[in-house]
Amino acid sequence: MNIRPPQLDELPLLQSLEVAAGVLFRTIGMTDIAEHPPPALEVFEHFLAEGRLWVTADSADRPSGYVLVKLVDGAAHIEQVSVHPDHQGRGLGRALIDHVESWAAGQGLPALTLSTFRSVPWNGPYYARLGFVEMRELTPGLVELRAEETAFGLDPAERIFMRRRVARQ
Repeated sequence: MNIRPPQLDELPLLQSLEVAAGVLFRTIGMTDIAEHPPPALEVFEHFLAEGRLWVTADSADRPSGYVLVKLVDGAAHIEQVSVHPDHQGRGLGRALIDHVESWAAGQGLPALTLSTFRSVPWNGPYYARLGFVEMRELTPGLVELRAEETAFGLDPAERIFMRRRVARQ
């Protein structure tokens, strides 16, 4: 498996990948989430320029998953991790998260954080299996992110913030 920064001309593929990954939410009745538009190209360009966007590439070197990372209160916050449905179940999401952890360790960051749906099987329960634990107290930056999610229309009762300690290398 190859994890690398994407090329500029691959960014539209990441948008298509996000749309395809979102379809799974339709199967559990979360059509608003399924129909949410992917990040704008400018968002991907920003994360790429900041060195906080990576893709998994398939055998043809075509992106099959991606992860976007923000810096929030001294931690690497996983803003989005998505894997195309045709490539799910192969450990790509885990590999991307592990890559972020290695990057974070190199940056001297103590933890990974993320926000996700509490009860969606491929969200909260999945991240718990990867070693993330629910945060009882949020940092100021995560409180701000929760407010942004709520303003977007996400029910805060259905959302959780999770944290995983970064293993020192």
